[in-house]
Amino acid sequence: MWKRRTIKKKAVTLLKKSYSRMLSVCFLIAMLTAAYSVSTTFFNLQMPSEPSGTDAAYTFSISNSEAVLDTISHFFEGTPLAAISDGILYDISSVVIDLFSPNISVFFPFLRTIYYYLAEDTGTVLLFSTVSILFAFLYQIFISNILLIGEKRFFLENRNYRQTPVSKIFFLFKLRYIRHPAWVMFMRSLFQSLWNLTVVGGIVKHYEYILIPYILAENPRISRKDAFHLSRQLMRRSKWKFFMLDLSFAGWKILSLFTLGLLDLLFVNPYIAACRAELYATLRRNYVLSRSPGYEALNDSYLEHVPSDDELLISKALYDDSQGPYTKISYFAPEQYTVFLFSVQPPIKAVRSPIKAERKYDLLTYLFLFPVFSVSGWILETLIRLINDGVWVKSGILFGPWIPLYGLYGILILLLGKHLIKKPALVFILNMLLYSVLEYSANFISELITGKALREYSEFFLNLNGRVYLGGAIAFALIGCAILYYLAPRWADRYMKLGHSKRVFLCTLLYVLFIADVIFTVLLG
Repeated sequence: MWKRRTIKKKAVTLLKKSYSRMLSVCFLIAMLTAAYSVSTTFFNLQMPSEPSGTDAAYTFSISNSEAVLDTISHFFEGTPLAAISDGILYDISSVVIDLFSPNISVFFPFLRTIYYYLAEDTGTVLLFSTVSILFAFLYQIFISNILLIGEKRFFLENRNYRQTPVSKIFFLFKLRYIRHPAWVMFMRSLFQSLWNLTVVGGIVKHYEYILIPYILAENPRISRKDAFHLSRQLMRRSKWKFFMLDLSFAGWKILSLFTLGLLDLLFVNPYIAACRAELYATLRRNYVLSRSPGYEALNDSYLEHVPSDDELLISKALYDDSQGPYTKISYFAPEQYTVFLFSVQPPIKAVRSPIKAERKYDLLTYLFLFPVFSVSGWILETLIRLINDGVWVKSGILFGPWIPLYGLYGILILLLGKHLIKKPALVFILNMLLYSVLEYSANFISELITGKALREYSEFFLNLNGRVYLGGAIAFALIGCAILYYLAPRWADRYMKLGHSKRVFLCTLLYVLFIADVIFTVLLG
């Protein structure tokens, strides 16, 4: 049996050795998934006494709390429950709901659908809200859940491999092995939701299923039946102790609320994640040593046993490159998991043609990427607003699908960030500063010319003259990193495969459309 004190002690040791990477992983997971909902409060806190009505791209025009409370008041109009929509009770309830509800989920788009339908009673709203639910569902299944498995993989490897990269959270995407783990995680969520209807059964099953993401992180090929079976067996005599372990963090969680989630982000989340990874490793080790039924599915021995140089040489000599030419990449990565020994290998194409962020772009490629970034930004904002609000909202000031701020932002990132590619933390800070300057300047100039800002952020707790706010800067910093390390190199590679004449023609066509849209907007504006 395991001891809570021992688990925590090992977790603290890990925190001291690799705090920055553990913090980075938890921060990315908090921003990209429904996990760690309290951690993002500090960046996106809005005044609860005011209606949301903000034009911010990366927050809800109708908050989670507003969707919940106003829907309740509609359904229970004329009853005592309707009073929840007024006064101090509304403010307190709003803060609590927004603190603990996830930013990305299927439930809240569903509530927004009901909210809009009750408020406006239009078929158009219902249509867009349905699309919103669909997009939120697909995101949760194929992106959020896969990233959560990646998080578990990082913490499992980080126990013994001190240079485990933060990019490990994307390992299933790199392997291009997504559908099966997504299916298993979906079934876990479905069963958990059904058991939650029984309340007590929901609590029991929560701890029964809690190790499924860890099992998938170790063996993504495992069947759904075996994953559920192993999780139940590993937790057979540990559910109560696991509950008490979670309960022991209650003090930290309460303190985190007083810091608006900042303590959660900086310490509590990495601490808890390290504890749970250490606990899984302990339970897994005991189960394998006992040769209990199904232990063969826990087949990644290198999570526990770091291979020696001699073992690596032998393994490399026996490795069949035709099944995944991964030896060079993994063997020469010091203090990192030997990825060519993993049970799932990436497609040969993914290894032979890796994305190279450290590169030069010619003038024609820059000219091509500007409108591409502008269109991509328009699509991104439209989708985010659709998922968040359940309604279609026109993004940008142009009539066409362009947001030039994204184009300018992307080009400047490529120009200024090319010397910092090997320092992602500095790239992130640079992106935040760059976005803040661009957004502040754009709103300032718009106020001078038209008397109105392009976007209004005055409702946010951390804003600068209502022209820029911290949450938006962080969101754009993540987008900037995606541009520099992934999107721009991939799009440039595909663009360069075209002949010179085709590249010139494509650029010309894009700019003719863009300039025509600008002229059209000015004339009719």
